[in-house]
Amino acid sequence: MTGRSPQPDRDVDALLRRRLAAAGLDGVASLRPVEGGVAAVARIAELSDGSRVFVKTLAEAPGDDLFPVEAEGLAALRDLGGVATPEVLLVTPEILVLRALRPRPDTPGFWERLGHAVAALHTTTVHDRFGWHRDGWLGRKRQYNEWHTDGHEFYARCRILRWLDEPQVAAAFDHAERRALERLCERLPEIVPAVPASLTHGDLWTSNIIAGVDGEPVLVDPAVSYNWPETDLSMLWCTHRPPESARFFDAYVEAARPEPGWRERLPVLYLRQLLCLIAHDYPDRSPAERVREVIAPFHRRA
Repeated sequence: MTGRSPQPDRDVDALLRRRLAAAGLDGVASLRPVEGGVAAVARIAELSDGSRVFVKTLAEAPGDDLFPVEAEGLAALRDLGGVATPEVLLVTPEILVLRALRPRPDTPGFWERLGHAVAALHTTTVHDRFGWHRDGWLGRKRQYNEWHTDGHEFYARCRILRWLDEPQVAAAFDHAERRALERLCERLPEIVPAVPASLTHGDLWTSNIIAGVDGEPVLVDPAVSYNWPETDLSMLWCTHRPPESARFFDAYVEAARPEPGWRERLPVLYLRQLLCLIAHDYPDRSPAERVREVIAPFHRRA
């Protein structure tokens, strides 16, 4: 989750220059803003030797491990799942510097190749437990990844109920709505098949899909864990995406063979992201309204 900062651009640029210099990366000739996301600020930095790098920071990082965890997630996707990720040039608790890449070309061929890459990620990293060896981050909020052998329990505790005590989420829903979310969690075994966990990107929306110098798909900004593969599909399916992305789903289904009914399950799996947006004080009410649509069948009738 990267994006524009509420701070004036000059203040952000000055902060980035100071942090780059403190990390030993001098000679920044210019900084160009990068759009997309809600949590961090990002720039393309042109260095004095003419090379370009991607730099990301937060004015006040929520934890010293934010960027190290992100760098580790990029390495896991690449080394365990065979997915292309950018080279990490520098990582500190305050800043992340990656090799600069290219904007995503929205062609059917690009999205088809991405579908095959994500299918390979999911089908070659099957795991006997859900979670990760450490907690991570989703935006500025902790992603809890404690190990579970039961995927339904993991998703209920660590991906849905985990958000209910966040102040913005608590303010958005009344008691009846919270109980409906809890009932949905109780019925997850009826909704989601008991499939094994696989390594997942965890935040697979369009802004986190870019291109390498060869034009091939590259993934950035992960929130990795071993989880149901369909959680990655839900991020793309339920967010705005270009029409060419239909080829992603065609290629993925052909290669990964998800359980029947996968499309109908995706809005339930997307609840994690909607609750996360609310917890980050998203500026409109649409995430809360979308949550209410999903949980409507789980209200207890008198």
